[in-house]
Amino acid sequence: MKTKNMKNRFFSMFRLYRGLPPPVYVLFFATVVNGAGIFVFPFLTLFLTKKLGLDERQAGNFMFFTSMAYLPGALLGGRLADRYGRKIVAVGAQLLAASVYIPCGLLTRGGFSAGNIAATLVPLLVLVNVIFDGFADPARMAMHTDLTTTENRQAAFSLNYLGHNLGFAIGPLIAGFLFNAAPEWLFWGNAIAVAVATTLVALFVPETKPTEQAIQASLATDSSEKAHVGGLVSAALTRPYLIAFVFIGASYGLVYAQHRFAMPLQTEKLFGDKGAALYGSLMTLNALLVLVFTAPLIAALKRNRAIVNVALSYLLIAVGFGMLAFVRSPALFFVSTFIWTMGEIIDATNSDVYIANHTPMSHRGRFNSIIPVIGGFGWALSTPVGGNIIHAAGIPVLWLVMFAVAASASGGLILLDRAERRSIARKSRPGQSFD
Repeated sequence: MKTKNMKNRFFSMFRLYRGLPPPVYVLFFATVVNGAGIFVFPFLTLFLTKKLGLDERQAGNFMFFTSMAYLPGALLGGRLADRYGRKIVAVGAQLLAASVYIPCGLLTRGGFSAGNIAATLVPLLVLVNVIFDGFADPARMAMHTDLTTTENRQAAFSLNYLGHNLGFAIGPLIAGFLFNAAPEWLFWGNAIAVAVATTLVALFVPETKPTEQAIQASLATDSSEKAHVGGLVSAALTRPYLIAFVFIGASYGLVYAQHRFAMPLQTEKLFGDKGAALYGSLMTLNALLVLVFTAPLIAALKRNRAIVNVALSYLLIAVGFGMLAFVRSPALFFVSTFIWTMGEIIDATNSDVYIANHTPMSHRGRFNSIIPVIGGFGWALSTPVGGNIIHAAGIPVLWLVMFAVAASASGGLILLDRAERRSIARKSRPGQSFD
């Protein structure tokens, strides 16, 4: 009987995914396929250092340029998504992004040497891929928000997050072996997965852009998602707590992105040729933990305000990455990955919910372009900051700095939550509303 009750409680955690709009499930399956084919970026740092011969600082600077390349695509993609529709922008941009990886694979197959044109063209094509991916992201996020409500948004967003990690549980493990055996398939496999996922969206997900009638009707409500009459800047100024949340969130990117940059460098430095396989195993563990713990964590923390949960996630990120300053054994790398993955899950299932619930429906594409630009500064700075700290003081010092950054951000969110609650209390008098 006890075993049966435990089984019932386990499966009850997944009931939150029932009854969602059908297109949400299509997006889930598309995300699984896409996640299974994410081969290039988890191993891009090692590709730059081991295949192209860049040192840590040069690799960090290139990763910074990839982050910068994302920004113009995201800004334009968000505006196009609000004007012409989410689906056409997302599908078109993703197909273009996938096509760029085909010549990357051909050039990689030919090998690299000093002065080889392939060593120049492949990084340039990766930058082009990032630009097109930037076009697609605001449209994809706006599509998810359009299809959901405040009541089912956390469930829908967490399902999409599960889909990404279900695929990602497979992708890096395969890529870890392809890296040495057939590096050209890092690019070709990634391109095939994106093409298949995009085809699913093109065939089975309708256009989700709100109609003009829905936008006008929302103006008469007091919803925090109601449309805004005006441009992006004026809309953003009516959401000061959202903007503060995003700026604090930039520190999350600075810290979390080190799992793509500093962690593979550390595993390679400590364990030599076995480092790539260990890193791939850590990324697979990360994805598997997400599959197992996402639903239980949502159930355990669902009564908390989203911003409080995000603050908790930053604290776990601080501990998980901070301990790597002292880690020397593979077993402790797995312990670290468990801790920061718990933080990742909590952030991923709450941060976007907070943002979506504070975004005007008329500006979802544009907000989903500018918010990653603001928050993306942390991601953009993560590699040059990480590379320079490693170059000057070593990897352990980098992890101590990241601990301090994440812990400070956690405290900042708690203070922001208190300020927002005080503001809501002041505006809760009859006839007033809160955006």
